Amino acid sequence: MVSGTVGPKVGPAQDAEIGMLDETLHQDLDWSVADKKRAAYEMISDAMAEAEAEGIERAIVTQAALFAVFTDLVSTYGETAVAALAERLPQRLLAGEFTIDRRLQ
Repeated sequence: MVSGTVGPKVGPAQDAEIGMLDETLHQDLDWSVADKKRAAYEMISDAMAEAEAEGIERAIVTQAALFAVFTDLVSTYGETAVAALAERLPQRLLAGEFTIDRRLQ
């Protein structure tokens, strides 16, 4: 049983086995930040594709997604911090940071 929970008492061997199972579970769930970002990107990309499949034009879906992102960022970090982020976007865009299928010359 996990420490701090109510349940049947177990012996040391069983307790070690359960702890190992819990640790394995935690390791499986312990994603890196990069893994979480990739998973989040895939979820958002899938949602956008689903909206397109429902007949909403890509430009409208993209604009709505940007609006949702910026309103969430402003709610979380405030206008000043988000404005500073937005000021850096042109350099990041031109550097190819958001280009997935970049052609090398």
